[in-house]
Amino acid sequence: MMTVGPHARVSLALSGQLGACICHLKRRTMQQIPQRHMYLLKNVNKQWITFQQLNFLKHMYIMQLNRNLNQQVKPKPEPRAPVFLEKTSSSQAKTVVNEIRSISLPNLPLSKISNPKELKELETTSIVESLRGVGTESKDQKQWKEMKLQLDDLPGILARLSKIKLTALVVSTASAGFVLAPVPFDLSCFLLASLGTGLASCAANAINQFFEVPFDSNMNRTKNRPLVRGQISPLLAVSFATCCAVPGIALLTWGVNPLTGILGAFNIFLYTCCYTPMKRISIANTWVGALVGAIPPVMGWTAATGGLDAGALLLGGILYSWQFPHFNALSWNLREDYSRGGYCMMAVTHPAMCKRVALRHCLALIGLSVIAPILKVTTWTFPIISLPINLYISYLGFQFYKNSDRVSSRKLFFCSLWHLPLLLLLMLTCKQSLVGENDKWELKS
Repeated sequence: MMTVGPHARVSLALSGQLGACICHLKRRTMQQIPQRHMYLLKNVNKQWITFQQLNFLKHMYIMQLNRNLNQQVKPKPEPRAPVFLEKTSSSQAKTVVNEIRSISLPNLPLSKISNPKELKELETTSIVESLRGVGTESKDQKQWKEMKLQLDDLPGILARLSKIKLTALVVSTASAGFVLAPVPFDLSCFLLASLGTGLASCAANAINQFFEVPFDSNMNRTKNRPLVRGQISPLLAVSFATCCAVPGIALLTWGVNPLTGILGAFNIFLYTCCYTPMKRISIANTWVGALVGAIPPVMGWTAATGGLDAGALLLGGILYSWQFPHFNALSWNLREDYSRGGYCMMAVTHPAMCKRVALRHCLALIGLSVIAPILKVTTWTFPIISLPINLYISYLGFQFYKNSDRVSSRKLFFCSLWHLPLLLLLMLTCKQSLVGENDKWELKS
């Protein structure tokens, strides 16, 4: 066996320790490599978070800058409430304050309310409930006031419900037909016929407004009618129409003659059941409406004579033709309103026809005035003295046909308002006189 010297032992010991150190360092280095990688990754992540923070600060700066720019814009001033609304709001505020002061806590024993927080919550809950109750009561009271009817306002409301101006025009045309009839004037029959015709017209207008409430609310011209504003209930409107129609037809039937009563009842039916629904279906409603306006002078003639003849048809024809320039010119400036209300009018759907029909019936008034002395309703003076006003309305009808603007239609409409009364007055002045012989009445040429 070979012996090892001391130097060899020392070198072996040193080499063993060196190898152990090298192995230890190698092992430690291998263990620290993942930690260094993680450290580097953490540093990268820290840098990425810093970049996000920079972006966030950038966005905050931009938002703050935009906010400052928006604050520099002058805000739109709120509309100031009217004086009466301010008074109302102040009075309502006082009422709310009084209601808040009189609030009482719930009826609970004080022993159960030991916590002051519970006491504050109960106070807050009671105040909120009382405020809700006050708001509900004020809203209900407001709605009740809108539907409340004062007896002092009732005549004016019923006058607007019956379209008192239109009713006056209907009664005046019926009176003209009565006076133009070639019979002696009977005052009692004239009063009964005028009253019955007026009541029938009031009934027809009231029923018309009852049917057209949802459509009238969309039009500026009709949105202030009593039924639309809720000034009168529908039941009261129908009751008023019934109270006018029944005695009106009764007066015309038994106070005047059955033919006049039949014409009155037929006119109510034609206006409410034919003309009113046709306004939203076809433009033929204008011709039906003209027929409704032509019947009252015929009723006046039949009330005086008891029968239909050529003179009654002539008066009806004059009223029939007059209504086309009158209504077509009126509807031309109300086309937007009729369109919103859903009404089918010539001015909306057939504007060219609207102008042609108006001009055609303006010229027809000249021809009807010439026929009057032929039918022995007036003398031959009437066609001559009525020619200027007939030519003038025909001229305005031609201007309306040519220009088709609001100015020409407005001139034609206002001319029609004075043209008809003047034409009927000229007919009365030129009426053929009567001579009585043995209780027989003959026309004097």
